[in-house]
Amino acid sequence: MSHDPLALLDATAQAELVRRGETTAAELVEAAIGRIERLNPELNAVIHPLFERARAAAGGELPDGPFRGVPFLVKDAVCHTAGDPYHCGMRFLKERGHVARSDTELARRFRAAGFVFVGKTSTPELAMSVTTEPLAYGPTRNPWSLEHSTGGSSGGSAAAVAAGLAPVGHANDMGGSIRIPAAACGLVGLKPTRARGTLAPDFGEYWGPLTHEHVVTRSVRDSAAVLDAIAGPALGDPYTAPPPARPFLEEVGADPGSLRIGALESSAEVEPAIAAAVEATARLLEELGHRVEPARIEALDPGRAPVGPWIAPAIARELDRWSAWAGAKIGPDDVEPITWMLAEQGRAMGAVEYVASAEEAFSWSREAQAWWGSGGDVLLLPTLATATPRIGDCAPGVAPAELMARMGRCTPFTMPFDVTGQPAISLPLHQGPDGMPIGVQLVAAYGREDVLLRLAAQLESALPWAGRRPPVHA
Repeated sequence: MSHDPLALLDATAQAELVRRGETTAAELVEAAIGRIERLNPELNAVIHPLFERARAAAGGELPDGPFRGVPFLVKDAVCHTAGDPYHCGMRFLKERGHVARSDTELARRFRAAGFVFVGKTSTPELAMSVTTEPLAYGPTRNPWSLEHSTGGSSGGSAAAVAAGLAPVGHANDMGGSIRIPAAACGLVGLKPTRARGTLAPDFGEYWGPLTHEHVVTRSVRDSAAVLDAIAGPALGDPYTAPPPARPFLEEVGADPGSLRIGALESSAEVEPAIAAAVEATARLLEELGHRVEPARIEALDPGRAPVGPWIAPAIARELDRWSAWAGAKIGPDDVEPITWMLAEQGRAMGAVEYVASAEEAFSWSREAQAWWGSGGDVLLLPTLATATPRIGDCAPGVAPAELMARMGRCTPFTMPFDVTGQPAISLPLHQGPDGMPIGVQLVAAYGREDVLLRLAAQLESALPWAGRRPPVHA
């Protein structure tokens, strides 16, 4: 039973309490701090408490945004916040006490929406894993089972939101890092269309075109409303997603009509409980009036998505960037083994090879999206192919080659849509025989979050998950 009724409310409901004068921002923040203090020792999700700054912000003049006074957690990667620790899961930065000097544009937009930052959450080193077990901070534990991983790389935010510490948490997705932890922790995880928001002022692209920023939430309406608050380009962005026809929140509850939905037929090995969850979702979609048909998209078979042009060179660049900041060259003993392996691979890639690989990736992307071009609306497929890993299964101590293989077996269905840039959402529609959440993934055409949100809200109404609570919950 919950010790704090506020912990049962999504961000939209908490904001409404403040608007009606039934509570205050200070009371919401104090309650969130209490929940973090009680439960975070079990979970290790919030690694940088920002309690005094949060109290000061909640007691002052907050922006009159849609989430005025609502507690919020920021993942410790990509989106940095002025005056706060910023370590990206790296021992190198933790040992040197690195503090961000400024807000990113995304952080500014979160603040303008009225959110109050109560802490920063853990991430694997350089956000480069399907689990959240950095050597710098130790493993973050899943509130559904403390022996299981939260997924990654936004595992700290996912564990905290699932346990009720805060109603919403920042997340980003370069290979599945919003959707994977959402599936593992029983949350809504929407990866928006590429360039729906901005990476300003630091980057035009980050890890090439792979990085997508958003949040993990408990409800579809929260995901839509936050997207309204953070979407849109910033000055100097190299490109931006097509603007929506109307606010994303207005899509929640709107009739999706009868959609053509493809149930992906893949050569990837999928564990039986997960396959059964996808099949049950297909039956439900048919009952809701949609046309569900098999979809064979060979480009989406495991190993086809070409990510080589970006990840390894990006990791090498990261180490160079932080070496320049510290005035000390990062060596193999300063980072986790897989980080060093990828950085060395990146340094070995020549410029001409990089361009050729990028050309191949974009050619593959056109092939992968042909099904939507032929009239498909939404692709239905698993989020994870395997059960949620246990702590240690994908930890930094696993030999790099074996670790890459394990991560690949777990997540063949997420990376492709970071390459294509399409919007994709993981919904917590089912649970396995062991009680662990099972996420089901839906993917729409480029720029069509509206279609995803209408369908996701319809599924949320038909098969609600709001009443489910993990064993570790506030």
